[in-house]
Amino acid sequence: MPRAALRCCAPMTPVDLSVLRQAQAWLEAGHAVWLATVVRTWGSAPRPPGSLAAWRDDGAWVGSVSGGCVEDDVLDKVRRGQLGEAAVQLLRYGVSADEAQRFGLPCGGTLELHLERLGPHSALPALIARLEQGQASLRRVARPDGATQISLPSPDTPRLQCDDAMLQQVFGPPWRLLLIGAGPIAAVLAPLARSLDFEVTVCEPREEALAAFEPGGARLSRAMPDDAVQAFAPDAASAVVALTHDPKLDDLALLEALRSPAYYVGAIGSRANQSKRRERLREHFGLEEERLARLHGPVGLPIAAHTPAEIAVAIAAHLVQVRRPQ
Repeated sequence: MPRAALRCCAPMTPVDLSVLRQAQAWLEAGHAVWLATVVRTWGSAPRPPGSLAAWRDDGAWVGSVSGGCVEDDVLDKVRRGQLGEAAVQLLRYGVSADEAQRFGLPCGGTLELHLERLGPHSALPALIARLEQGQASLRRVARPDGATQISLPSPDTPRLQCDDAMLQQVFGPPWRLLLIGAGPIAAVLAPLARSLDFEVTVCEPREEALAAFEPGGARLSRAMPDDAVQAFAPDAASAVVALTHDPKLDDLALLEALRSPAYYVGAIGSRANQSKRRERLREHFGLEEERLARLHGPVGLPIAAHTPAEIAVAIAAHLVQVRRPQ
């Protein structure tokens, strides 16, 4: 019987990849390791389906599937040897109000974990290698033996599905953000976006603008913005935000981005300037109305932001709001 089939879960995050890397490192060090995936939630739940955590036999764990109490319960089962030798099992938490309170779940919250004992059959090295190369990957785990296959997902493959025969989960591609312009807003937004699980690239062809810029862990591109967008190759997990106020730099980048599958395209500027920008893109470059309608401008949530830091916060919040399924 199908238990979960989701097509809108988030792409791979650095947190997910760190869980997989750590689990594999523990296996290679000779530990027994269990990997848990949130496969279904009812009502309110602290972590969405697809969230990962791993435990090793001496009690260490990495990742998160709840606010901490569920992790503690799995840890207790590990220490007491209560998980047995089963390759795969399902654990459900929060079935009753008393249990929800015990495990720190919100009122009415219930979650189901797919728990697997890892081993050579789990194919983690192959999965990690593909993810480190930025490739989307489909991981299928058979029940009850845990035999695992790694393959390329099709565009309509559900992000997460769990039934009596298998768990299948699509990992990747990662969230990515391309910022056009290395000004004060980018200096705040780049590290902020990285903390929100984006891989960030800052495009800045003007040498003088880079003199005092601290990338905050972002990649730097000195290409012209339209070339940078093409090289960035936006996909459905990508965002492009123009921050220069210079039409010579912003417009061509936006033109390329609006013709791509990017889930978010935005540009700073007043409403009057945004109107002029849309007119330029329409009249001079023949951009279709349906593509122009995708442009977020003025960019960011309307929080009366004025300073570079406030504008960066507004943009970051909007990036999260638009990427999060409602």
